[in-house]
Amino acid sequence: MSEDLGLAAPVFQPGEALQRIKRELRELGLTERQRHFERRGVAIARVVVEGEALDAALVKRPSRNSPEWQRRQLKSSADARDFVADLKKKLAGWSDRDE
Repeated sequence: MSEDLGLAAPVFQPGEALQRIKRELRELGLTERQRHFERRGVAIARVVVEGEALDAALVKRPSRNSPEWQRRQLKSSADARDFVADLKKKLAGWSDRDE
């Protein structure tokens, strides 16, 4: 019956979600460069379409040398929102000397 009322979850469109995430990351002051999003030249995040999902990663701590990435698959709009929310929290917690 719920299908008759149009309550089915919308199909996840990874391409559209990627564009939305890119826009939100730019609004946070990050710059896109070579498939990474950076702040002051330090890689912070990366997101790419991988089949029917997004392959996303955030650094544990900003590092100019070799950042340690925390990867995750984003398979829904809720996953994408959580990824951006997590990044906002991390950015707020990192100080300039962390970079």
